[in-house]
Amino acid sequence: MATFKEKIGYALGDAAAGGITWKIMSIAFPLFFTNVFGLTFADAATLMLIARMFDVVTDPMMGSLADRTQSRFGTYRPWLIFGAIPFGLIFALLLYTPDFGPVGKRIWAYSLYLLMMAMYTAVNVPYGSLLGVMTDDDNEKNQFSSFRMVGAYAMGFVTLLSFPYLLEFVGGDKEVVNGVERYTVAAQQHQYAVIGAFFGIIAAVGTLACGLLTKERLKPVRAEKFSFKPFADLFKNKPWIILTLIGICTNFFNGFRYAVAGYLFEYCLKGDVTVSGLIINYTVFMTFGELTCMIFGGVSPKFTQWMGSKRKAFIVSAIICLVFSIGFFFIPMDKSMIWVMVALVILTSIGIGLYSPLLWSMYADVADYATEKNGTSSTGLIFSSGTMAQKFGTAISGSLVALFLSLAGASMITDEMGNTSVDPASITDSVLTMVWSLFSLFPAVIALLIIILSWVYPIKK
Repeated sequence: MATFKEKIGYALGDAAAGGITWKIMSIAFPLFFTNVFGLTFADAATLMLIARMFDVVTDPMMGSLADRTQSRFGTYRPWLIFGAIPFGLIFALLLYTPDFGPVGKRIWAYSLYLLMMAMYTAVNVPYGSLLGVMTDDDNEKNQFSSFRMVGAYAMGFVTLLSFPYLLEFVGGDKEVVNGVERYTVAAQQHQYAVIGAFFGIIAAVGTLACGLLTKERLKPVRAEKFSFKPFADLFKNKPWIILTLIGICTNFFNGFRYAVAGYLFEYCLKGDVTVSGLIINYTVFMTFGELTCMIFGGVSPKFTQWMGSKRKAFIVSAIICLVFSIGFFFIPMDKSMIWVMVALVILTSIGIGLYSPLLWSMYADVADYATEKNGTSSTGLIFSSGTMAQKFGTAISGSLVALFLSLAGASMITDEMGNTSVDPASITDSVLTMVWSLFSLFPAVIALLIIILSWVYPIKK
């Protein structure tokens, strides 16, 4: 029987990875790379595409390697224990802007981003795989998944809510751009560097605590030697194929919304909105969704029991996401409508909160199915596909956001020092419509795909 302490420990793992590092990478990095660090839209899009091709190789390899790890700490926990400090350190460095020229900055961004993806893989694939060896009870798996999602969304709530206030706390010089007072680029670079160090330390501590507080009760049925057969078996595993596509789609859904939120406030709403002393910027805006996901992530196990199966629960959750995503498109682009926008974000997040814990519990079902069918455990390999889907969907959507904004007409200008920044004159109505659509209609199409894929998913638990 798993203890409450273990469930809290397991929650801390995704609080660190999903609630801090991945949340900031998803929502802040697109805007950071183009408007603060100084990459062009093309550079930012290419960076994320290259990183995804890198992950296609590293994630499955990491899953296979984790499955064969043997130590006094277990099979998967040592990756968390010994990977915690490098994980936090590389994240901090990625938010630092070095005083290099354009070429040096590209090298820095590409190198650190790829390192961060590799380190995220080395920590998060074993973390996800832990679910398959902590318990063999299906209800407990759902509970662990629920704790995981609540931990991720609770920390995401804290991270995103505190973000603008931490920026203000760090402070710096300001300037007036198009009649709006903003921090200078140099001040923003300093702010992000400090925030990176702060959250990097918290992420390292949370990851380490997860590794130390959890237990591995089940022994994976290991293959005697390395073989490519488990990789080949995956493509004969219909539940795995469909669930991986669902995982990619769920992360596309979130990826578009998080990647474009900064641009939505920067361009469509002309900056932050202050209501009764509350600063609503793009991170706080998405915080309302994080809080909703945290609440409904906790409700998800009961909701699933009420629906009768994970598959049905997933379909209903995706329908909620579809309906309210479409609704958002018809809200006028005006600061006076901010609370209507918040309401639609909250309603959409009900669906996200309900299906998020289900995805990881369903990966555990697929891992059990594969073990029964093939005779050996490939838990790490199967859970690595979940992590790969997470990174693939989120980063490709971020890359596509940069690409679509460029196609809509957004462009860069270069100053006399060779530094690039967004040309304010290029932000036309077509760019604004593209931003609005990327937050609403694009995710709606993805939600429809999730419904179709969930309908044909064959495991009926």
